[in-house]
Amino acid sequence: MNNFSKIYKITLSALLLLLVIGCKAPAIVENNAKTTLPEIYQPSASYTALAADTTNIAVKPWQEFYKDKYLKDLIDKALHSNQELNIQLQEIEIAKNDIRVKKGALLPSVSLQAGASVDKVGRYTSQGAGDATTEIEPGKEMPDPLGNFAIGAVANWEVDVWKKLRNSSKAAVDRYLATVEGKNFVVTNLVAEISSSYYELLSLDNQLDIIRQTIKIQKNALEVVKIQKEAARSTELAVQKFQAEVLSTQNKEYEILQQIKETENKINFLLGRYPQEIPRDKSVFMTENIADVYTGIPSQLLANRPDIKQAELELDASKLDVKIARAEFFPKFEISAGVGLEAFKPTYLVKIPESLLYNLAADMAAPLINKNAIQAEFASANARQIQSLYEYEKTVLGAYLEVNTQISNIDNLQKNFSMQNQQVQALNKAIDAANDLFKAARADYFEVLMTQRDVLEAKLDLIETKKKQLASVVQIYRSLGGGWK
Repeated sequence: MNNFSKIYKITLSALLLLLVIGCKAPAIVENNAKTTLPEIYQPSASYTALAADTTNIAVKPWQEFYKDKYLKDLIDKALHSNQELNIQLQEIEIAKNDIRVKKGALLPSVSLQAGASVDKVGRYTSQGAGDATTEIEPGKEMPDPLGNFAIGAVANWEVDVWKKLRNSSKAAVDRYLATVEGKNFVVTNLVAEISSSYYELLSLDNQLDIIRQTIKIQKNALEVVKIQKEAARSTELAVQKFQAEVLSTQNKEYEILQQIKETENKINFLLGRYPQEIPRDKSVFMTENIADVYTGIPSQLLANRPDIKQAELELDASKLDVKIARAEFFPKFEISAGVGLEAFKPTYLVKIPESLLYNLAADMAAPLINKNAIQAEFASANARQIQSLYEYEKTVLGAYLEVNTQISNIDNLQKNFSMQNQQVQALNKAIDAANDLFKAARADYFEVLMTQRDVLEAKLDLIETKKKQLASVVQIYRSLGGGWK
């Protein structure tokens, strides 16, 4: 009884010592992100009336936001076959399985074990001498060599006193949710990229039509100059100048054809397929209405933007990682147990209770000296937490600036398109006047050439501005967090 009392006191003292050692862990410093956003986007004059309106185009599904049936069909196909999106879906599966791993660590692990062995010891040893004089039954000695057969179940369990395993499970859940938001962000960008590329393709189609119409007009003018030369009303210089202008415009035609091919291939790549023609209706491009833009208020970005929610979840997970790293300073409690049957002959395994074995043990261990690795891991976890905090703040700031920039862009492009449209109308009248004056010999060929060139450039610029208008609406829809719902 005195020996047991001494063992009890020694064990209790050791436990208390371990607890004291474990309590010497660094404190966790809470780092909170700055998420205070301006109340409005500081819009331009034309958007002031919408500044305090919470109506937000981001809540619209992309099927309602986009009206073009060909575009909607392309987006739908991309959402099923785009490789990057499918890769992200597998990331979600990986994160989901990681949750199962972390939750499994909270429960005891139980395994079945079975084994067989043969052991031959020297007869002139304490064990050998003892086996030689032992009888299993009257007249039957212990076998030599001695076999050993065992079957049983073994369980191990780490008691989660400091919530290390529970925090690890929570962090895995946060990272799983972050991958879901990451997938949503990929969808948002994919929808925007296909839409922008589609509008670029329509703009190239319209530019090609303008160039071909211009080539036809220039060839007609060239024929007129040739006739005038034969009638001695013009010179070879004028003929060559008109010929050079036709060739220059034809070069633009081939450049546009190449750009069309590249844009089609870009869309096909986003759809995860080999090159094929992209179905589209180019006739609606210039009449495509610019959607009404309702930006809501900046605080809605926190709920609508998948990348912001992803960064927030990563920040939460990194905070839990710090707690997990801190728990390594505390003692670790483990319980192990086993029960089974063991005998030197298989037929004796069923002889219970003689073949029955069991054990139960509880262990506690805490780091005593050389804590450098644990301290370094805690410091790294804390640094990663601060990194995640800055990443979150950067994402929020970037989202706000994207929307603010696109608001200004839409406003300025609208004014630009209106003025360019007036310019094209004026130049169309000028080209008619120049051709009439040239035929009447009241204007020289240089004036006609320059006017034709100005008209072509103005029409191409007008189409380019229209494309930018449509692209800016696509971008603000993406920047507000639309496209993934």
